[in-house]
Amino acid sequence: MPYVKIDMLEGRTPDQKAALARAITDAFVEHAAAKRESVWVVFDDVARKDWAIAGELLEKPAK
Repeated sequence: MPYVKIDMLEGRTPDQKAALARAITDAFVEHAAAKRESVWVVFDDVARKDWAIAGELLEKPAK
């Protein structure tokens, strides 16, 4: 059972997530011989205040 967990910044629409889930599932079916019904895709939306790059939060805390 392929399980794909995607952590990404919040803000994508349900339609965008649905398109991503279809594309990821299609890729597993085509390239990894997976059965469509066995592919799980989970989105974890992360707030900008909870994401840091190079040691810096994307959303700076209020002073």
